[in-house]
Amino acid sequence: MGWWPLIKLIPKRTNFKFVSLAMLFGVLSFVGCGLSVAAIFSAGLRESPVALYSEGTGGPLERVGHILSQGFNLGIDFKGGTLIELEAGGPVPIDALRQTVSGMGLGDVQVQNFGDPSHALVRFESPAGSSPADVADEVKAEIRGLLQEVDFTRTEVVGPVVSEELFVGGLTALGLAIVMMLIYIWFRFEWQFGLGAILGLFHDVLLVLGLFSIFRIEFTLTIIAALLTIIGYGINDTVVVFDRIRENLRKYKKMPLTDLIDLSINETLSRTIMTGVTALMALAGLIWLGGEALFGFAVAMFFGIVVGTYSSIYVAAPALLIWGVKRGWEDPKQKASAENAAAGAP
Repeated sequence: MGWWPLIKLIPKRTNFKFVSLAMLFGVLSFVGCGLSVAAIFSAGLRESPVALYSEGTGGPLERVGHILSQGFNLGIDFKGGTLIELEAGGPVPIDALRQTVSGMGLGDVQVQNFGDPSHALVRFESPAGSSPADVADEVKAEIRGLLQEVDFTRTEVVGPVVSEELFVGGLTALGLAIVMMLIYIWFRFEWQFGLGAILGLFHDVLLVLGLFSIFRIEFTLTIIAALLTIIGYGINDTVVVFDRIRENLRKYKKMPLTDLIDLSINETLSRTIMTGVTALMALAGLIWLGGEALFGFAVAMFFGIVVGTYSSIYVAAPALLIWGVKRGWEDPKQKASAENAAAGAP
């Protein structure tokens, strides 16, 4: 067992020239973000954007949200539908219940436990032109045939207007999260670091949204939660690199900035790899075994951590070369010591 753990195979010191490839990966990132934007606005490219805008309700933000929503495979949370809460006499067979309701041709169907195993939530779309109340009654009849002993404790219908408001609210939450991160980085470091971090966050969010738009993976409220988590993970990874860059700016005041960025990334690389790989292992298990309810969330998190790690190395850090950084930083304690020593000198 002398070969275990495998983590010992990772070299303690690396000397990769990340910045030398920054231009190449910058072009690839630009192309990826461009494809994501094109996919998100795909419905607007096929139809008249003016017509789509006019179909939206409310103010300009809601109307723009209406255009954006056309590029995603929206789930019930954002399209509207019916929710039925039920309590059975024993554990609810979730797979059989999902199969029964899905067989009714209701489009998107979500079935999940909540609380104890005897409680379940059933969400489904109502076919166009049909009464949601009548469809709900039909679904309840099918469920009674499956479960025999069941009590329906709640039935709610979510309209498309409310669903569109949820979608716009989710996008607004993402925007506010990014702005708050910009303010945090600005105060902790300098404005150059803040712009680099925000560039990386926009990159991460755009690529994840593009993945869901291109592959038509169902977009639900849990994906908004995943995106907010990805923003937090990405900024944490970026702050680790930025903190080492700031330390090295104090330590190596004459080192070229490209070499200093390479040095800082290499010094934090082992931490980045270990953190990312352990998270990806857990998420891979969720993708494989988590079932339909967690699939979209797990995919968003998995892909988001990959691109978030990538952007902290090849987007946020190299972006400092565009604006430059302050080179005269001194640690306050070191500066105070130096001033005291100078004051005490004869």
